[in-house]
Amino acid sequence: MKFVRACVLLLLVVGLSGCGYNAIQRQDEAVKASWSEVLNQYQRRADLVPNLVNTVKGYAQHEEKVFTEVTEARARVGSIQVDANTVNDPQKLAQFQAAQGQLGSALSRLMVVSENYPQLKADGLFQNLQAQLEGTENRVTVARNRYVQSVQEYNSMIRTFPNNLTAKMFGYKVKPNFSVENEQTISTAPKVDFGTNAPAAPASAH
Repeated sequence: MKFVRACVLLLLVVGLSGCGYNAIQRQDEAVKASWSEVLNQYQRRADLVPNLVNTVKGYAQHEEKVFTEVTEARARVGSIQVDANTVNDPQKLAQFQAAQGQLGSALSRLMVVSENYPQLKADGLFQNLQAQLEGTENRVTVARNRYVQSVQEYNSMIRTFPNNLTAKMFGYKVKPNFSVENEQTISTAPKVDFGTNAPAAPASAH
């Protein structure tokens, strides 16, 4: 009897392998890994925001509206709970994407403001933060593209016969994707305020 059960189990394993079970598992893990990298890069961007805002504020105290927009956009990003299950929830993924898009737009406006302050543009700390932000935005783009590709490959796999039968049997479903764009809430970066140390811009600079 034990021998018969072992043979049945072996045949079942072989059959599932032939129907793409192992491949689905591997692709599902690839999606999770790609998603983790997306979160890592967005985390890196969020960590830069407080220092960047306070550095610009040291020279451009009158641009309060822009500072508020960036701070509020970052707060919205931080209020969204994201984890491995987010990749299976279309509504939550769209919410996450929208919040990140708003933060990206606010940061763009902040960088436009910096163009009006020559002393700020020449500041070594600001230049370093600007370079870090540009590098992070590039990494975000790469990570998002890899995630989009991983999801497309996964979705194509579980829609294809006979993989679709195996996927249905084990509850694997099509994952939502970006519309274009530590599995935790985006954390708060250490607050560093340069406003009292940086020289103020002359009146004629505003």
